[in-house]
Amino acid sequence: MDSPMALSFLLLISSLLSLQAIAEDVFVGVNIGTDLSVMPHPTQVVALLKAQQIRHVRLYDTDGAMLIALANTGIQVMVSVPNEQLLGIGQSNSTAANWVNHNVLAHYPATNITAISVGSEVLTTLPNAAKILVNALKYIHSALVASNLDHQIKVSTPLSSSIIIDSFPPSQAFFNSSLDSVIVPLLGFLQSTNSFLMLNVYPYYDYMQSNRYIMLDYALLKPLPSNKAAVDSNTLLSYTNAFDTIVDAAYFAMALLNFTNIPIVVSETGWPSKGGSNEPDATLDNANTYNSNLIRHVLNKTGTPKHPGIAVSTYIYELYNEDMKSGPISEKNWGLFDANGRSIYILHLTGSGLVLANDTMNPTYCAAKDGADRKMLQAALDWACGPGRVDCSALLQGQPCYEPDNVMAHATYAFNTYYHQMGKVSGSCNFNGVAAVTTTNPSHGSCSFIGSVVGRNGTLANITAPSMNSTNSDSSASAYGYGALSCAVMMMVGALLGSSIWL
Repeated sequence: MDSPMALSFLLLISSLLSLQAIAEDVFVGVNIGTDLSVMPHPTQVVALLKAQQIRHVRLYDTDGAMLIALANTGIQVMVSVPNEQLLGIGQSNSTAANWVNHNVLAHYPATNITAISVGSEVLTTLPNAAKILVNALKYIHSALVASNLDHQIKVSTPLSSSIIIDSFPPSQAFFNSSLDSVIVPLLGFLQSTNSFLMLNVYPYYDYMQSNRYIMLDYALLKPLPSNKAAVDSNTLLSYTNAFDTIVDAAYFAMALLNFTNIPIVVSETGWPSKGGSNEPDATLDNANTYNSNLIRHVLNKTGTPKHPGIAVSTYIYELYNEDMKSGPISEKNWGLFDANGRSIYILHLTGSGLVLANDTMNPTYCAAKDGADRKMLQAALDWACGPGRVDCSALLQGQPCYEPDNVMAHATYAFNTYYHQMGKVSGSCNFNGVAAVTTTNPSHGSCSFIGSVVGRNGTLANITAPSMNSTNSDSSASAYGYGALSCAVMMMVGALLGSSIWL
């Protein structure tokens, strides 16, 4: 083998090894937007993440309360420099250093910050700031180097897939040449720092803008017969979904600029569950289909036709429906959950691990035991609705869960709510022996219990987890409550620390 061929071969092997290293830790995470009229408290957000086994999140800012709530959970966090802060950071090394000190070092390592997203879709939404984007990345990275954190925390910036021209066939794709003065140094930075290209991939928009030239099943990652696959005439690679097509187009576009070993992380993708009259394909069923197929596709490490077996870690857009978003109806309906933590739809994820496995094949509940001592039940109910911070307003007269008006029924409602609030961890359904886990749904009439199959399995009430140091004595069961709380919290911590099944 002559030297040029040998060099090319070694570069190819190096590129594949670099991509494979990323693929070994493949994950599906979620974006957490906050444009809600009633944003859940950070502790409620974290409780939902735990219950859904979500181990990777991307924040659009560096909200201190959220970062504190995420501390000591092990959840891997990508924080963001908002676009409005980009100009200052891109023009001043000291401003970037201060930003890292206040927003990263103040929380790390208790909060497992693993990446920093500098801006979002800057090249397409904030073109005037494009010229300082790479500087901003470099300044943030330099601050991490100064703290010896550049290997633990990667720096990148999300790009819109719209900057890729001629995405089909993927082998002919290239970046908008007017952006080369930014793209080339950006890719150079990502390669030199062993970081990744962040790409926002939205087959929904590609499908909508194609006037149905793109098949709906192709956009939804539905299995297609081989005779319906799209074939790249240059490589003879077959494509059965738009997601892989866009990702491979980005790989080919980078290769055209001689960058072949930069992994891709999909920073946003999803499908809206509701739309206006001109958005007929923004439906619950399509959103469920897309996200369910996406999670299976990523976690099964299918890879893409260009890089089979090398999966692309992906963040789903998004955790919550954001009712304050402007624009068409679909803009408000990309979430997996509503503000109360109720599932918008039930994902079909059999065989795809535990992440977001909020289907209803085996729902569990917490109920008061038959024959339990009434005084102990009342004490436990008082604690749950007091120090336990369960929202028991549904048990008030005239509310849906008031009837039947007896301690057994009311205690079951409160116990079940607390059980789900705590992420259904071991020890959270005991209450001094008067409660037990059951598969029988205690919902009745208009009283729907958290965890019931009417779209609420795996969801959490809008409540804050109680403090381990709570000494509230308003409840007649304060002494009992403190002991139960300590036991439940300690068991929860033990379960979390001992878990090895989270992604």
